[in-house]
Amino acid sequence: MAIELCFSCVVDSEYQGIRLDKYLALKIPSYSRVQLRSAIGAGEVTVDGRTAKPSYKLKQAQTVLCELSAPAIVVPHPEDIPLDILYEDDDLIAINKPAQMVVHPAKGHWQGTLVSALSHHFQQLSTVGGPERPGIIHRLDRDTTGVIVVAKHDQSHQLIAKQFENRTTRKEYHCLTLGIPDRDRDLIDEPIGPHPYVRERMAVRHDHPRARSAQSFFHVLERFRHIALLQLEPKTGRTHQIRVHLQHLGYPILADKLYGGRHPITAEFLMTGRDHREKEPTPVLTRQALHSAKLTITHPRTGNALTFEAPYPPDLVETIKILRAKNS
Repeated sequence: MAIELCFSCVVDSEYQGIRLDKYLALKIPSYSRVQLRSAIGAGEVTVDGRTAKPSYKLKQAQTVLCELSAPAIVVPHPEDIPLDILYEDDDLIAINKPAQMVVHPAKGHWQGTLVSALSHHFQQLSTVGGPERPGIIHRLDRDTTGVIVVAKHDQSHQLIAKQFENRTTRKEYHCLTLGIPDRDRDLIDEPIGPHPYVRERMAVRHDHPRARSAQSFFHVLERFRHIALLQLEPKTGRTHQIRVHLQHLGYPILADKLYGGRHPITAEFLMTGRDHREKEPTPVLTRQALHSAKLTITHPRTGNALTFEAPYPPDLVETIKILRAKNS
């Protein structure tokens, strides 16, 4: 067996009582929980020199040793999925990503991904991200819609990725929040790190070694009865940054079930602030109301500024239409 990763760690008091598989998932994010469970079952993980089950509860000061083999690489299978192309030239493509589309293969989402669609529609894509992520420079969450840029070749990929790294791109998101900010505009400057006990979430953390600075500027575009339409410009690019920052302020994104936004959203709730669930009304919005509306980059070949804009998807259009009708 070829060892891909050797990892040794002494369990801190912070992780007392945590499951072994969850602990490893926090410590080794490049491996999925399924891959780590398989490694534990294969005897590639020991606790104080002995093998253990994935559900084993760790104790403070125990030593966890991993000698992990390489995780299997999932190469996307081309699929004839329609794409809304905002812009294309010899160097890059700008896509208006729909909701419910994962950018690249991941646990539970092996088909229907953006890279599967890209692999079908385009002969050449950059290889910088590896065979499982052809062309992918940055990403959007599964249910976040809007602009995403894809590189056709490695030089374009590296030059655009550098712009994201140096924060010279300009990203503009629009979202609907449950609750209305008490000011027209403000800068949210709060560090973001792993959630203390929910692996899928991030959180504002001032006391965690893996927390990183994060800044998001927001501007209120419209106020409704109990909901606001916001424009946001994230200055950094942390995981779930906008969703975490707004939840921290007490204004979670509408229908964001991971971060406390009421879900799903019915027309009655939009108009009155409540609904009668016994009637089982058809929801208007079933995913977080977050949209990548605009992205400005420097073209990697010409050096000119390029701005891509994506129109609102139908569910956001309908939601805002109902809110405006109630306000009129």
